[in-house]
Amino acid sequence: MNQPWKTDRWFTSPWNWEPEVREQLHFPPQVRIHDVTLRDGEQQTGIVMRRADKVAIAKKLAEAGVHRIEAGMPAVSTEDEMAIRDIVELGLPSQIFSFARCMPQDVKLAKDCGVYGIITEIPSSEHIIRNAYGKTLEWAIQASIETTLAAKEAGLYTVFFTIDSTRSEPERLLDLIDKVATDGHMDAMTIADSFGGCTPQAIAMFVKRYKARFKQPLEIHCHEDFGLGVINTIAALANGAEVAHVTVTGTGERAGNVPLEDTVMALHALYGVDTGVKTEKFYELSKLVQELTGIVVPKNRPIVGDWLYRIESGIVAMFHRRCRSVEPLEYIPFAPEMVGRPPVDVALGKGSGLANIEEHLERRGRTAGPEQAAEILKRVKERSVEKKGLLTDEEFDEILADVLG
Repeated sequence: MNQPWKTDRWFTSPWNWEPEVREQLHFPPQVRIHDVTLRDGEQQTGIVMRRADKVAIAKKLAEAGVHRIEAGMPAVSTEDEMAIRDIVELGLPSQIFSFARCMPQDVKLAKDCGVYGIITEIPSSEHIIRNAYGKTLEWAIQASIETTLAAKEAGLYTVFFTIDSTRSEPERLLDLIDKVATDGHMDAMTIADSFGGCTPQAIAMFVKRYKARFKQPLEIHCHEDFGLGVINTIAALANGAEVAHVTVTGTGERAGNVPLEDTVMALHALYGVDTGVKTEKFYELSKLVQELTGIVVPKNRPIVGDWLYRIESGIVAMFHRRCRSVEPLEYIPFAPEMVGRPPVDVALGKGSGLANIEEHLERRGRTAGPEQAAEILKRVKERSVEKKGLLTDEEFDEILADVLG
């Protein structure tokens, strides 16, 4: 692409492609997406996914081309175990993983479910091992060695996952990883910003240290407690991490995990990294998860919010009317069809201008003189203030009847 910041799908900043910016980026040849909605996403307070729900979401994730699906943790319940078995039996193109504690019996259960790989977790910071688990660092190391060796023997792709990685002292964490990699086994390693308290610069620092010491692929798992989950994930990938852990629409513990939609769209449109994931599926995938979990997301939520491309502002409505047939990306950063969402729509409210009125008159095949249009706009604003919201079509028609007859 001669202008990778401007395509028929997005229009972003050319600054992203300045040489002094690009030379800082060291993405791997292939970035893979590991979705944890069915396990970590369900940890959001109040969410319960039944067996059929998990199967339906897994199907949609696979349709979207997500590379890996973490189908759940079979030790949680019999229903979770059966859901994982159901998902495996579908024969989806995505690789199916399960989550496990650092306990050999969890490995056996995962193997029995038929998954491709396992994410096996252990606390890594000495304070959380001591205070939250009531254990010692030696216990964590020994349990990790025993469990990862059991996973290797079971023939499972083994990802060693260190809880609370970013609140550990970096070199001590690297030493712990080294011990497990040497005496135990790991096909890949996950660093977890479990409480969202790291910065992208710090994430980049650790990834560089890890890559200098280990050959196993690195995965990144972040949370959104300070709103930095997406950029922390991208910072890890831009420094050589290969796999990003995400959830649909950022479901997950506390403030949630890193949103699938935001991460993949940023990689595609801002960094020029094509993950191969079908972004056109994002809106319906998000809607499915919202429907099955009962979660409600803000209407202006990035990528999939219902009112993201609903225009109330008069000046932006003017942009829309002038540019939609000439340069439709002049006033929006990406085409709505890129994520499978409804097209841009012009609303009527307090912030509206004459362009909004003209748009809605045209839809009805009606015209108004300058004074009539100004009176209609005045009444639209008054009604919007009175009701503290947007006008419905019926309310606008009532105003037209009064003004135009």
